[in-house]
Amino acid sequence: MEAIFRELGLSTEVQAWLAAFWGKSRKVGGGKINLLISHLLDSAAVAEQLWECYLAPKTRLLLNRVSGGQGKRFFMWLCAMHDCGKAIPAFQAVDAEGAAQVRAAGLNWNDKRLQKLRWRHDKAGGLLLHTVLKEHWGHSEHIDWVWPLIAGHHGAFPSKNQVLNPRKKPVEHQGTKLKGWPQAQHALIAVVTRALGYPDVAAPQPATAPSKAEQMQLSGLIIMADWIASNHQHFPGLEHISQVGLAGARDRARKAVKNLRLRGGWNALPIPDSEDLVYARFGEPSRPFQKMLVDTVQNMTEPGIVVVEAPMGEGKSRGAFTAAEVIAARFGCDGVFMGMPTQATSDPIYTQMRSWVSDFDQDLEARVALLHGKKMFNPQWRELWDPTAESPDAAYSGVACDDFGMEDPYGSSTDTEAERFGPALWFLGRNRGLLTPFAVGTIDQLLYAATRTRHVMLRFAGLAGKVVILDEVHAADVYMSRFLTEALRWLGQAKVPVILLSATLPPAQRSSLVQAYLQGALNAADTCDIGPVPTPKGYPSVITAHVEQGRPVMTPQSTGSWRSSEPVHLEWLPDVSDEGCHIAERVRQEAAEGGVVLVILNEVDRAQRVYEQLRGCYPGQVHLLHGRLCAAHRADRTARCVHDMGPEGKRPERMIVVATQVAEQSFDVDADMLVTDLAPIDLLLQRIGRLHRHEGTSRPGHLKTPRALITGIVPDELPLQMRSVSEHIYSRYLLLRSVTLVNQARQGWSLPEQIPALVARGYDEEPLCTPELAEDEHESWLEWKETECNRSAKADHFLLVRPEKWSDPTLEGLHVKSASAREEKELEAVVRDGPPTVEVLLVRYNGKGYTTLSQEWLGIHGEASEDVREAVLGGLTRLPARLTEAALDLLPLEGWKDDPWLRYFPALALGPDGWADLGGERVRYDEELGLVTERVK
Repeated sequence: MEAIFRELGLSTEVQAWLAAFWGKSRKVGGGKINLLISHLLDSAAVAEQLWECYLAPKTRLLLNRVSGGQGKRFFMWLCAMHDCGKAIPAFQAVDAEGAAQVRAAGLNWNDKRLQKLRWRHDKAGGLLLHTVLKEHWGHSEHIDWVWPLIAGHHGAFPSKNQVLNPRKKPVEHQGTKLKGWPQAQHALIAVVTRALGYPDVAAPQPATAPSKAEQMQLSGLIIMADWIASNHQHFPGLEHISQVGLAGARDRARKAVKNLRLRGGWNALPIPDSEDLVYARFGEPSRPFQKMLVDTVQNMTEPGIVVVEAPMGEGKSRGAFTAAEVIAARFGCDGVFMGMPTQATSDPIYTQMRSWVSDFDQDLEARVALLHGKKMFNPQWRELWDPTAESPDAAYSGVACDDFGMEDPYGSSTDTEAERFGPALWFLGRNRGLLTPFAVGTIDQLLYAATRTRHVMLRFAGLAGKVVILDEVHAADVYMSRFLTEALRWLGQAKVPVILLSATLPPAQRSSLVQAYLQGALNAADTCDIGPVPTPKGYPSVITAHVEQGRPVMTPQSTGSWRSSEPVHLEWLPDVSDEGCHIAERVRQEAAEGGVVLVILNEVDRAQRVYEQLRGCYPGQVHLLHGRLCAAHRADRTARCVHDMGPEGKRPERMIVVATQVAEQSFDVDADMLVTDLAPIDLLLQRIGRLHRHEGTSRPGHLKTPRALITGIVPDELPLQMRSVSEHIYSRYLLLRSVTLVNQARQGWSLPEQIPALVARGYDEEPLCTPELAEDEHESWLEWKETECNRSAKADHFLLVRPEKWSDPTLEGLHVKSASAREEKELEAVVRDGPPTVEVLLVRYNGKGYTTLSQEWLGIHGEASEDVREAVLGGLTRLPARLTEAALDLLPLEGWKDDPWLRYFPALALGPDGWADLGGERVRYDEELGLVTERVK
C-alpha cells in the first residue's frame, strides 16, 4: 500500500488514519482485528474470483456493457466500495479496542453525541459514496443508481431521504465536520480505487445505466462477495497496513473460493448441433411437440418467455430441459432453476435434473440443489452428505452478529469432505439456495424473489444468470399469481429466459403471464396494454414472446400430439355423504374382475372412510395416499404407486388407490378407471390425465374404454347439492361451470384434443350454465369475483415493488414499508394465501421414555442416535389447519437440542393409549389411515 500512498501524495497523517480504520473487530474476526482497507480489497478479490469461476456469461456481458468494457474491474470496485461507510465515527467507536487505535492515530469524536443517534454504516456508505462521486463524476445520473447498491448491502434499500436528507442530520456520526474525517474518507476511496487499477475515482464512472432489475442482480452479487470475504476462517484479520495489498487479497480469495467450491454451472455452453437433442440427452426420439419446441427456441433472436401447453404425459419436462440448453447456449445463461407446484412434485424432477446435467459433465450432477423445506427427507439428497456431519440444512441456522448486532450469516464451514458430492455448502445458507448453478424446488422459491423482504436481492441474483422453468403454472391461484406476475416483470426486465409449462392453462392466465414479462422487458407499468397475446391454433402449442427493437414480438406455434385423441366416457356418481358409501360400492363392483382404479377425493377424512370400506374387500390391494401421512409412509406409498402404475412398473392384476389432490398432477401413473370428486375444469382434466396415460398397457376387457366417474355432487336435484368443503376450496361458481361442461358432453370428451377449448370455456366468465342454473351461476360469480379481488389485493403489501414505484429507475426506497418475513416458513405464509399449517414429528411416549412412530427406542428424553434419526424424521406429519394455533406451543424434545437434524422440529407425543390431546381434539396415528382426529366430547 505504501506505493499507492506515495502515488496519491498522501501525508503521513492521512496514511496513519487509513492504517488505523478497522473493518472487523476481534470479536467477529476470529480473534484478530481486520483493517477496513483489507476487507475492502478482500471483497474486490472475491469479486474477481466470482467473475472467473462463477458469473454467467450474460452477467459478464452486462457488466462490460455498463462499464464500457471494464466489467471485471468495475465489479471489483463496486464490491470493494460496499463497506466504505465503516470509515465514520459512528462505526469506528463501536469496538473499544478499534476505537482506541483510531484515536491514537489522531481522529476523534464525542462519545456522548454518538449515543443520541443510531447511524448505520450501510446508510453512511451510501451517503459517503454519493458525496465523493459527486466531486469526481459531477452530476452524472449514474450516482443515483450506484449509491443505493452500497446503502442496501445489508439486505434492504433505504430511501433517498433516509440516506441523503435524514430528518436528524448525522453530521457527528458521519464525521462530516470533524477534523480529518472527510479527508480520511476520501483518501480511503481513492486508495482502494487506485489499488484496483483505476487512475483516479473519476475513472470507474459507468458508460450506461443498468435496468432496475439488473441493479437488483448486482446488489445480490455485492452481498455475496461481502459474505464470502467476511468469513474469518478464509480471511483472517490483517492488523498492520504492511500486510495489506491486492496481491495478498487475491491469494486469499483464490483459496477461499476453491475451498468453498463456489463454482458456476455450464459457463460458455456450446450451441448444440444434434438433429434430435431429446434423443441425444435422454435416449428416446423426439416427439413432434418436443421437436417443435426446440426448433422454436433456436429461432428466438432475444431472450424471452416461452409458454408451452401440451397434454399430460406428453414429455414437457424433457422438452423444457432441451429447450433450456439451447436458450442457455444462445444467450449466455449458466444454469437452470425449475419450479414445481409442490414439494412432492419437486423430488422426481430433482432426480431427472441430476441425470440430465451429468450428461454434460459428471461433475455438474453435484451442483444440483433441492430447494424446499423437506429436502432432508429426500433419499438422494441425504446420501450426498456425511451422516456424521452437521445437516447442510442446519449449518447456517445460527445467527452471528456484526458490530451493529445485525444478522450476518457469512458462514464459517470449511469441512469440504462432508460436501464432496453435493452442492457447495455455502450455497445452502439462508437466502442463498437460488445461487446454486442448478436448482429444483417449489415455485415458492421464485415467488420469494418477488417479495419486498430483506435480502431479496440474493434470491434475484440467483435467478438472473439462469434459464427459469416453471411447471404446472395453472396451479397458481389468484393470490400466488400476483407474485408470479411480479416476478415475471422483473425477470423480463433483466432479460432472464423463462419457460412456462402447463397442460390446462386458461387463456386469461396465459395472457396475464406473457403481458407481465413483456411489460418488464419494455420497462412499462403493469397497466400498460402490450396488445393481445395470440391464441394457438392447435394443441400442443408453444408461444414465444420477447422484445426486439423496443417492440413486443409474439409467435405462436402448434403441432399434433404424439398420440391420437380418444373419447373419455363421463358418468355421474351421485354421493355427497361424508362416508362415500356409494363410491366404495361402485369401486368394489368395477374392480371385481381386476383392474387399476384411481379414486381422487377432495378431503382427507372422506378418503380415509372410503378406504376403510374397501380394504376389507381386497386385502393388500387397496392403497391410501394423502397429505396427512407421515413422511416415511407417504414416500413409500408414492414410490409404490408410481412403480406399479407407472410406465416401467409390473402392473398388478388389481390395484385400487384412494387419494386426495396429491395425485392430481405431476404423478406419472396410469389408471384403468377414475373416480373423482367434482373440481374446476382444469383440475378435473388434470385428474383425467392419470387415466389411460401410457400406450400399450394391458387392461381388463370391461376397462378398455377410459371412464371417469364424477362424484361429490347430486346432479339431478335443484339447487345442486355439492360437498361444502369442495365449494370452500374451489368456489361454487367454478364447480357449476364444470357441471355444465360435463353435462354437455353427451358422447364424452375427446382428449387431449378438447383440453384447450374446455379450459377456455370453464374460465372465460361468459354465462355458461343452463337456464335453471343461470341465477345460481350469477350469484356465485359475484361472490367468487369479490373473493378473488380481495385475495389479490392482500398480496399488494408484500409485492417487491409498489405499483406506483415500478417506473422508478433505481432501487432507492424499495424496502420502505417492507414485509418483516425472514425465515422460509414466514415467507411461505407471505406467498401462499390460506390457513397456515404446521408439521410435527410424531413420537410415542410409553410412560418410561420415547420411541419413534415405528416403535424404535429413543430414550428417556427422546435422545436419537444416528441409526434411528431417519426413523424419527420419517414421522414428520402435517396437522390439519384447524390445529395450527394449538400446535404453536409444541417444542422439540429435550433430547434433540444438540441434534443438527431434529432440534428445529416440534414434537407431538402420542401417549401410551396412542392418542394425544391437541386444541380440543384427540389425535392418533394409524399405520394405514395416517393421522386421525376426533373431537373431544
